Amino acid sequence: MTIQSVTLQHIRNHKSLVVPLVPEITVIAGDNATGKTTIIEALALLATGDSFRASKIEELLQFGAELGRIKTVLVEVLDTEAGTDELEIIVTPGEVQGKKTAKRLFSVNGVRRRKKDAVGKFYAVVFRPEDMRLIEGSPARRRQFLDTALAALHQDYAYALKQYDQTLKRRNKLLSQIKDGEQPRTTLAYWSNLLLKHGQTLQEHRQAFLQRFTGVEFPIDFTIGYLPSIISEERLAKYADKEIAAGYTLVGPHKDDFEVRLPMQGEKRSISVYGSRGQQRLAVLWLKFSELEYAKEVLLQAPILLLDDILSELDDESEQLALQTAEQQQTVITTADAQVAELLHEQFPEALHYQLTNGQDTKLSKYA
Repeated sequence: MTIQSVTLQHIRNHKSLVVPLVPEITVIAGDNATGKTTIIEALALLATGDSFRASKIEELLQFGAELGRIKTVLVEVLDTEAGTDELEIIVTPGEVQGKKTAKRLFSVNGVRRRKKDAVGKFYAVVFRPEDMRLIEGSPARRRQFLDTALAALHQDYAYALKQYDQTLKRRNKLLSQIKDGEQPRTTLAYWSNLLLKHGQTLQEHRQAFLQRFTGVEFPIDFTIGYLPSIISEERLAKYADKEIAAGYTLVGPHKDDFEVRLPMQGEKRSISVYGSRGQQRLAVLWLKFSELEYAKEVLLQAPILLLDDILSELDDESEQLALQTAEQQQTVITTADAQVAELLHEQFPEALHYQLTNGQDTKLSKYA
């Protein structure tokens, strides 16, 4: 499966933009604020149905626009024949021409579909500068890394995650009410059982996902340790009094974490504590490569790799590893660095190179 093109209409600063892509490497160079990341965001949105930037989906709309469109054409070769699918997401503020409507409308080949039936046609691994904080950042950032990948690759995970989050909110509210004497303790049993059911699904998937990282070929022998806040009947019972006193849930997947470990003096030590800045950046690269390999195994095809202005963040060793990986599947690379753009032009002369500029409207031209 390859992406033939992506089209944006009234999305952020793009009034109307069509970006043809090639099955190998496409490079998009341009100054900051020209909308390069928006192209990456649009591709990721088509893959998952969700934006990695917008807290509210209507934030994608160009100022003053009533609706926006993101569309892509996918090509899949089966035996000797090629088939195509056209995916489209219409974004609205919730009202069009005075009538209430959904904020996201999905269609496949012109036929309206539910989100779960429209997304998942392809998988995208996104690597952004923000990901450089995966190692030393908060546990929430690392849980988001797990959730984004697993929800896109496994429908049962996506369902369990949605149900777990909803149940957690309801249970926390109930714990607070029990603490204040507004509800009896017996009302907790139903929500605890529901939390347990979906929480165990999440932790089983997370453990299996991270276990697969160990076999990924990489210059440094990184390992990963899953640090789950085990959810079980026994632990929920053990912490029940403390949870009521606190007014919120103390155990479960929402407290999970993981750490990348580095071989050091015959031991495996946490890279966030003992690793250098360069080693931590290599570890982030390893996490992304491992996600890529896991997706290949699950989907039995290569995902698309989206490198959003990341090369200027990497040292020479990491940069070369990233470029070697870029050649192994369809890849879109963006950069605001003129030197990086020139490097990519020299290293990948057969790739499709674009220059993105922004005047009254964004303009895409072949890189010269």
